[in-house]
Amino acid sequence: MELTLWTYEGPPHVGAMRIAASMEGVHYVLHAPQGDTYADLLFTMIERRDRRPPVTYTTFQARDLGGDTAELVKRSIADAVERFQPEALLVGESCTAELIQDQPGALAAGMDLGGIPMVNLDLPAYSKKENWGAAETFYQLVRSLLKPQLPAPGQPKLDPTRWRAENRRPRVNLLGPSLLGFRCRDDVRELTQLLASYGIDVAVVAPLGARPADLLRLPTADANLNLYPEVSGAVCSWLERQFGLPTVKTIPIGIGATVEFLRELHGVLGLELPQDLQPGADGLCPAERRSRLPWYSRSVDSTYLTGKRVFVFADGTHALAAARIASRELGFEVVGLGTYSREMAREVRALAAELGLEALISDDYLAVEAAMAAAAPELVLGTQMERHSAKRLGIPCAVISAPLHVQDVPARYAPQMGWEGANVIFDSWVHPLMMGLEEHLIGMFRHDFEFVDGHRSHLGDGAPASPVAPAEEVTLPSVDGAQLSWSADGEAELAKIPFFVRGKVRKNTEAYARDQGLAVIDSEALYEAKAHYSR
Repeated sequence: MELTLWTYEGPPHVGAMRIAASMEGVHYVLHAPQGDTYADLLFTMIERRDRRPPVTYTTFQARDLGGDTAELVKRSIADAVERFQPEALLVGESCTAELIQDQPGALAAGMDLGGIPMVNLDLPAYSKKENWGAAETFYQLVRSLLKPQLPAPGQPKLDPTRWRAENRRPRVNLLGPSLLGFRCRDDVRELTQLLASYGIDVAVVAPLGARPADLLRLPTADANLNLYPEVSGAVCSWLERQFGLPTVKTIPIGIGATVEFLRELHGVLGLELPQDLQPGADGLCPAERRSRLPWYSRSVDSTYLTGKRVFVFADGTHALAAARIASRELGFEVVGLGTYSREMAREVRALAAELGLEALISDDYLAVEAAMAAAAPELVLGTQMERHSAKRLGIPCAVISAPLHVQDVPARYAPQMGWEGANVIFDSWVHPLMMGLEEHLIGMFRHDFEFVDGHRSHLGDGAPASPVAPAEEVTLPSVDGAQLSWSADGEAELAKIPFFVRGKVRKNTEAYARDQGLAVIDSEALYEAKAHYSR
């Protein structure tokens, strides 16, 4: 265990809280010390919820450790059942309570809960993390509730084309969306509309907005859509093994993935592929024209974007999607790819190898920042932590994944999936790059007499721009015993270079200076280094 300022994932009991808070009629009794109630803020502040998550804490204190904490657990469970009358009860412990070994689930199993289904969550806090905790909780809840419906040995599995015999429209389950995910609410709305346009209904959305009774209806669907594998992968695999419910694995983030998703879904359900999903003479199928991203990607304005260097680090689902969109749909060059989701490390490594990269699998934000600086990208696509790191490095950043800040939970409609999701992604990624160009132009022309004499932004105060103070000589750490420093005119010339490539230019210039045995980097050395690397 190590002390850290930031973390990509909380302990597994926070993942369990995400499932409980995402659903209706579910209550979670958490054996935890008083300080662990901090987790409530994740939902009331970041998700802007108008109510606390449905969690009862035992909130034991130091003085309770000398007594019977097991009795405290039983009393808390009884009080929660009497007060909230849940349709299903989750019982578990936090990382601190795990050390006491009270086994709250076993205590609950010996109590009279009035017939309420109870799930004992055994989440190893010191070897697993939040996404795993969410996936395990969702899996245990589904498995417990559906146990009475399991097919008998030898009974035939469900047929995904049975909708024809039952004279109804095909229907699917949307699995994986949850609170503290990235734009899950809007993704569900976008996909529901998209599926309806192809005559496909949604049977159950879970865990977000579902009740325990809804989980009992999961086998009535013809297929499962595994939208967020970090949360729903285990449930989809179990439903496929036990009931024969097939899983559509393509995640519809981006134009190409949305088309592939629809084609895979039609194949699974035995539906005839509609004309608008068949490619035209220009390679685009008519359905793709519903999004503006392909048009923008082929427009004159997009030529500024071609070849931009992009660094991607996020959860597994969004990192994979972002790398594919960047490289295949926007013409960017992916110069870094990684994830903190170790459960999806294999898939991320495979895609990184296709792009000629070595994947970064880490939950150390300092290692990610170092890799980001070394790659010298022009745009970072990451979490809120990469946004902070990119700001320190002077690189534009767009947040594409949890962990997120309250500003990444917009009140407006902003999906990531489907046709409208592609539009949102294009705006979110391209605007930081275009604003970076604008800021560079303002900095480049701020000494121009016309700009100073009134042709300034409405945000300015109308006063002439103050000249840049001469930079002091900066001394760098010694290399092989030799000190290397930047002169004032060298720093001034470096400042004129666009900020999104300035880091790479500085690094190359310093490498050139060391090779040439220079002690001071002035403007002349900068120009020589530029000429050297442009040959």
